Amino acid sequence: MASDLCYTLVHLDDATEQPSIQDFQRAFEKGSEETKIETMKKLLLIMLNGDPMEKLLMHVIRFVLPSKNKQLKKLLHFYWEICSKTNPDGKLKQEFILVCDTIRRDLQHPNEYIRGATLRFLCKIREPEVLEPLLPSCRACLEHRHSYVRKNAVFTIYSIYKHFEYLIPDAPELIHSFLAGEADMTCKRNAFIMLSNTAPDRAVEYLMDVLPQVPTFDELLQLAVIELIRKDSKTNPNHKAAYIRCIFELLNVPSHSVKYDAATTLMTLTHNPAAVKAVASCFIDLSIKESDNNVKLIVLDRFEDLRAKHGKVLDDLVMEILRVLSSPDLDVRRKAIRIALEMTSSRNVQEVVLFLKKELAKTHDQEYEKNNEYRQLLIQSIHTCAIKFSEVAANVVHVLMEFLSDSNNPSAVDVIAFVREVVEKFPDLRSDITDNLLENLLEMKSGKVFRGALWIIGEYCMGTKDIEKAWKQIRAGLGEIPILASEQRLLEEAQKDQDGEEEDSKPVPTTSAAPRRILPDGTYATESAYTSNAVTASKLDAVKAAAKPPLRALILNGDYFLGSVLATTVTKLALRFSELEEDPTLVNAKRAEAMLIMTSIIRVGQSQFVTSPIDEDSYDRIMQDLHVVENIPNDRVMEQVYLNDTKAAFAKQVQAEDKRLADKRSKDDASVTIQVDDAIVFRQFTKKSAGDSNDEYELDLSRATGVIDLNDDLISKLSRVVQLTGFSDPVYAEAIVNVHQYDILLDVLIVNQTNTTLQNLTVEFATLGDLKLVDRPAAHNLAPHSFLTVKAPIKVSSTETGVIFGNIVYDTHGASDSNCVVLNDIHIDIMDYINPASCTETQFRSMWTEFEWENKVNVNTNILDLREYLDHIMKSTNMSCLTPEKQLEGDCGFLSANMYARSIFGEDALANLSIERSAEGPISGHIRIRSKTQGIALSLGDKITIAQKRS
Repeated sequence: MASDLCYTLVHLDDATEQPSIQDFQRAFEKGSEETKIETMKKLLLIMLNGDPMEKLLMHVIRFVLPSKNKQLKKLLHFYWEICSKTNPDGKLKQEFILVCDTIRRDLQHPNEYIRGATLRFLCKIREPEVLEPLLPSCRACLEHRHSYVRKNAVFTIYSIYKHFEYLIPDAPELIHSFLAGEADMTCKRNAFIMLSNTAPDRAVEYLMDVLPQVPTFDELLQLAVIELIRKDSKTNPNHKAAYIRCIFELLNVPSHSVKYDAATTLMTLTHNPAAVKAVASCFIDLSIKESDNNVKLIVLDRFEDLRAKHGKVLDDLVMEILRVLSSPDLDVRRKAIRIALEMTSSRNVQEVVLFLKKELAKTHDQEYEKNNEYRQLLIQSIHTCAIKFSEVAANVVHVLMEFLSDSNNPSAVDVIAFVREVVEKFPDLRSDITDNLLENLLEMKSGKVFRGALWIIGEYCMGTKDIEKAWKQIRAGLGEIPILASEQRLLEEAQKDQDGEEEDSKPVPTTSAAPRRILPDGTYATESAYTSNAVTASKLDAVKAAAKPPLRALILNGDYFLGSVLATTVTKLALRFSELEEDPTLVNAKRAEAMLIMTSIIRVGQSQFVTSPIDEDSYDRIMQDLHVVENIPNDRVMEQVYLNDTKAAFAKQVQAEDKRLADKRSKDDASVTIQVDDAIVFRQFTKKSAGDSNDEYELDLSRATGVIDLNDDLISKLSRVVQLTGFSDPVYAEAIVNVHQYDILLDVLIVNQTNTTLQNLTVEFATLGDLKLVDRPAAHNLAPHSFLTVKAPIKVSSTETGVIFGNIVYDTHGASDSNCVVLNDIHIDIMDYINPASCTETQFRSMWTEFEWENKVNVNTNILDLREYLDHIMKSTNMSCLTPEKQLEGDCGFLSANMYARSIFGEDALANLSIERSAEGPISGHIRIRSKTQGIALSLGDKITIAQKRS
């Protein structure tokens, strides 16, 4: 029941009204050329919709075929392509003798466009009875003076030979002779492609004759040559040396597509270090010069794959890969920096860091929309280099500290985290770093940066002079203390100034009554408490808005966490000062000043001058610090905790992080290690099989086109079968849902379960969500108890919940009304578009705060182990766990973990798992899911609800 195929896509407008057969006949008989053109368009659309309109064949032959109008001839080609050319017995209709004669005359037409268009049309014909009488004319077109005719004639002969070899058995010899004498590059390319696919030996023979001229060929012909080399090198190693020389020359041609194909082909021919370097340089050159950002990313992926196999050979190209940072796209820059950091070694780290420092300096003056993100990326990259290679830490730490006052908060936070790690790992740099930090302290703008800086000052200011300098900077950042008293004085001064102005501006009252004001209606009014409060509030706002030192401003704005860190810092400084200073008067003065600073923070936090009152945690922490300072000479235990234990805890944290990264690197290295008993594969000695292919290019091509899926076996196909109708319906239908990245292909099997022929059977699909039906399935006639397969491609544009629904409509003989079978809905699985991903804790917290859609799922499972439940949820949702493995060890009855995934469309999905298990009871708790869009949150929640219980 195979239907007629159409090789040309024509736009279909469902709103077009369908004329009757008589209307078509009148339009063809009596209409003008323009009328016939419009009528032919309508006829083609109706035929594409499933109605063959066979009664109009003779009218088209009689009244349209003789026309010399070029547009009508083109429409006729579409018509001959899709109309039925054979009788029910399979023989060619008699009417097509006239059509063949007209086509033969067009093949001999003096106009080269008509000849060429007719030849292109013949490539789509699959009836040998139509093609056989036209062969002499097609052969003659190979000698036409115009290249447009010759190039189409080559492909026409190729099509005929491919499908009906017996019609033209000498086609390879004919095209080989044509190729030897042809000068036009496009004609040579078409002829070469035909020989490559039909007579590879002849194509190789021709190629060896013209091999030195290949670099001068046209781009399309060069691509055809590369494809032949790739195929022939597998079976014929004798020409390998010549092929390698040719490919090496093609790496330097102007065409980007040729260079890319040549580079990928060269890696299938040889793994010589010189070839590897040449291919890598070609990839870098393409990623710099190519304008399309997607191509840049693909080429960088290719380079990364190459570096993974030949890392030591390519380490010298690290500065070349950094040239890709000239691209304005942030994703390209991020990938290039990541590759460069993996290639960085002790031999080239100085050059890499110097280049990154220059790029960082440029971000001050660049007009770039993602300047802040790029600056943060550079800072993180320099941080990685400095920690990995200690010899560059001293050169970069002071450069990065210039960004502590950056208005872009993430960049400054990254810098302070870097400084904190450097100051712990490199004791020789501590003095310079703390001095630089104190000089820049008052220029910082972020409370988080201030907290990091104050912690460093409290831990690493070891000498008396350093403590005095730090104390002076802290006092300058706080301004006048006590804070509450100074703010109150400012408010009183502002009120006095206001009262003085009012005294000067208003007349002296004649009575001892309260001051009176004149209202808009002319009557007197006494000033009330409300107006007085309004004046006080306005003055209070003015006092709050006045310019203040940075620390003071942040505390008055409600950052009491910073206030508690400040209290701990001055406590540490006072404790260390008491150890270093022998004069008890100076020690007591420092203690008193520290206690004054802490009490000032508490007092002002309980006053009207702050945006929000102080919280209990910060209050308790500051009070604790206050008691420690009060008992400085007596409490040696707290002194040990403050001065030694906190620093030791941070040192242990840094060591644990280094160990985690080292373990991760060793694990990655172990995963690619070749074992001593692994078999060595020699391609020349391996047994060739039809399904075995070691060609990475062919595998990539198959993945890109969706022709094969490496994991697409019978079992996986059966798992994707969706039943669309019931077994008792007259038409049974089921579909295999093939998901390939941004496309969904529905492979629908339709079975006629009745004893009658179903006419005009059409599968009508509709979509809900971000799905779009690409092509509407054609109408079919289905014989009794027979079946057919219909394919429906669908485009996907986001991870939102998608539903495909529809029905099957058909006619039966003798019935006036159409029959309809409603199909079951097909729900698109969100798991096909979500992949595990990773992000930093800071990024996770930022997205968690930003995303507005949350879905909370209560835990209801028969799994009893907390860690097993976490693994089960991660597997069911394709999410990765961001919580470090060390924090998940042990069994305390509680477990909390953050999970993260990203869709192929770049959408983020966050989840937090908080569960507990009682002594004998089941697991209880909940999973909170957050995303930027509602669809992801709801779909993931439904997926978790379904998958909670282990089957």
